[in-house]
Amino acid sequence: MSDLRQVVVYSRKGCHLCEIVKETLDKLHRRGGFDWREVDVDTDEELRRQFTDEVPVVFIDGRKAFKYRMDEREFLRKLAC
Repeated sequence: MSDLRQVVVYSRKGCHLCEIVKETLDKLHRRGGFDWREVDVDTDEELRRQFTDEVPVVFIDGRKAFKYRMDEREFLRKLAC
């Protein structure tokens, strides 16, 4: 059983803010402590309706943590909680 935190970023292709968040997650992932995955909201009609243009959205262990932008320090703080 893994004790790593689970991070999900809801995004879409062609989204500049999404790319920034994903690059930040890649960088922070090297420190360890969490796994992350991306979900393209345009691959599912329900997700597209749910998030519309409000991407990226980052969830930590199923709880919404960030929308549009993600601060590195704040992410690490939330990850430690």
